Order: sequence, then structure tokens, then C-alpha cells
Amino acid sequence: MNNKISIIIPVCNVEAYIRKCLDSVINQTYSNLEILLINDGSTDNSGIICDEYAGKDSRIKVFHKKNGGVSSALNVGLSDFTGDYIGFVDPDDWIETDMFEELFAAVADVDIAVCSYFRDDGQDSVVMKNRNQIRNSVIPPDEMLLYPLMRDYYIGFCGYMWNKLFRRKLVANLCFDESINYAQDVLLYSEIVNYNSATGTYINKPLYHYVQRAGAITKSESFDVKTDILEVYKRVEKLLPEKDKYWARGFYCYHASVIYELAVKKMNADMLAKMQDEIKAFIDDYIKTNIDFPEKNERMKRFLT
Repeated sequence: MNNKISIIIPVCNVEAYIRKCLDSVINQTYSNLEILLINDGSTDNSGIICDEYAGKDSRIKVFHKKNGGVSSALNVGLSDFTGDYIGFVDPDDWIETDMFEELFAAVADVDIAVCSYFRDDGQDSVVMKNRNQIRNSVIPPDEMLLYPLMRDYYIGFCGYMWNKLFRRKLVANLCFDESINYAQDVLLYSEIVNYNSATGTYINKPLYHYVQRAGAITKSESFDVKTDILEVYKRVEKLLPEKDKYWARGFYCYHASVIYELAVKKMNADMLAKMQDEIKAFIDDYIKTNIDFPEKNERMKRFLT
């Protein structure tokens, strides 16, 4: 355990969840950790709990800042971490005791180690299993970029930062875009792989618990938040070779449909019309990426009538 792993945890108004999260991190079997807690202007007791844990564990560093959004909080961690490797945990999630030991063992010959995860709904933990098997022990950069976009085939891989361990050098000149606070991790992950020609490996074992909660940003019904993800996939598309760009456009089309449904719910005619135009523009790419899922294509076609 000569190599230090830094773990960045952005914290904002999660007092009901943060203790379980921190307990799972400080009790890791891989003990050479640096744990950076960035309190992003919490108005509940989250910041106090962070200080409490720092008083009990010298590996914890707490940063208190004005609220600036999750991207700005994560960037504080990126500017201050000192480890040889870096990982991320969301404050309302928790991890298996051996997660970072497993990821560290796997990352020896590659740049990024990835593990499967659970989706927790408060009652059940469901393992996210890939439909297609990842057979290569060393995953080349082009596949590292594509797997998150082929989500129905590789849902256990995903494009999030929190089920991965990165070598320090990969984030040396990169950071989260602070103008984006939804799917910002998908963008940074893609930039990391693209700019570094990063290789990876996949552990077919769920080690991270992704908790579904009502107050999470993924549940937001703000158009300002939801449309961030469209900008993300526009930028991800630019990172892909021409032959693979349709995968990003297909994902863009899907998220346009999600915003379309929200516009119907909120009776926002302008947004509804805008998203229908976006769906029309990329429907062929969506159909191409979902050739094995005809029910998804039938759903999408309904938005065009």
C-alpha cells in the first residue's frame, strides 16, 4: 500500500446520507487513503458531520466553500489532491469495503480500472449487469470511449466517475466544466480517455452502491439542469472518430426525449417544440444505436407524431 489513493467527495445538504458514505470509505481494506470532503455551502449539518469525521480520522481533509455547484466542488478536490491515484464517491452513495483494494489491484497495467455497481432504491440493491461481456483484460481507448455510450449493452460500465480509479497523470491538465452541473462527469471521463489515449480494465463485480433518492440532481425538473446533458453529448461527439459519432448523437436524441416528456408535464409548448425538432434531427442515429431494442425505437417514434 505504498501508493496513495485520493478520494474526492463533494458534499451539499446530505446529512441523512453522509455518515453511511463516510463509514464505508474510512473502513476500506485499502488503507493508504487521502479523503477530501468539499462542503459546497451546505445549509444543513453536512459540514459539521464532515468536521466531526476529520477529527476522528487524520486521512480526511475538509474544505468549506460557498455554494457553487458540484463541478466547482469537485474542482477544489482536483486542485488539492496528492495521491498517486484518484477516485470519486458521491456523498449519498456508499461502497463495498474492498472497492479500492480491488480497483488498485486491477489498475496495475492500465490507466483506469472500472467496476460494476448496484442501483439502490432504499429497499433493494440491483446489480447492473452488462448485456455483452467485456472480454479484453486491457480495453483500448476507442472502446473505453464507446462503452458508456453503448449503455444498453454495457450498463455496468457507464460513464460516471464514481465506479473508477484513475492514475494521477490523467487529470493533470483537466477539470470539470463549472458551467455544467448535470452529466459533467460523463464529459470529463470522455476527455480523460480521449486526451490521454487511456486504456482500462473492467472488474465484473459490483462494488459501488448508487443510491436513488428524490432530491438528487438526476431527479431535477429544471430545464436549465436537464439541458446541460445535451451540451455534454454535443461535446462528447466531437471527441469521437467520425465512424462512432452516431453513438453520441443517439444518446443526445434519447435525452431530448426525456426533456420532451418533462415539457409535456409542465405544459411548456416552446420547449416541447424545440425538443421535437432535436429528436427529428437525430432519430436515425437513435434507431441505429437501438437496432436490438425495437421497443425503444417505437417509443421514440411516438414523439414525432
